[in-house]
Amino acid sequence: MTGQYQNPIVSGVVSLMVPFIQIFALYVITHGHYGPGGGFQGGVILAASMMLLRLSLGEEHEHRRFSPTAASVVAIIGMLIYALTGLLPLFFGGEFLDYAHLPISALSSPDLRSLGILVVESGVGMVVWGTLVTVFDHLLGSEPR
Repeated sequence: MTGQYQNPIVSGVVSLMVPFIQIFALYVITHGHYGPGGGFQGGVILAASMMLLRLSLGEEHEHRRFSPTAASVVAIIGMLIYALTGLLPLFFGGEFLDYAHLPISALSSPDLRSLGILVVESGVGMVVWGTLVTVFDHLLGSEPR
């Protein structure tokens, strides 16, 4: 499938819905450490919104906005965020992903853990988002440029 879906109603509704879907995905990622949700679920929702745009507006149009290469880069950056957030406490006497050992005196231990899990959930969301969009693009036969 290389062209645009030839229905203006579908294209219009998708164009109106996607920003709300993406805002909800960001909400799921950022509030994942308080309740249900998190990086994986939010990343899947973000990827689904990108897939919806690719199916309704056409690959060529959407590849100009978010190319397959950009999707791979987002996934790699997310993995680096996760890994570095986990490794940083090791340098200060903590264990992997033990954010309470970071030398930030302005925050208490529970606040450091809350901030750390937010950063980790954001990294996971980026990995899932970028990976699912990359898999989707490869299934459609799109090659990175």
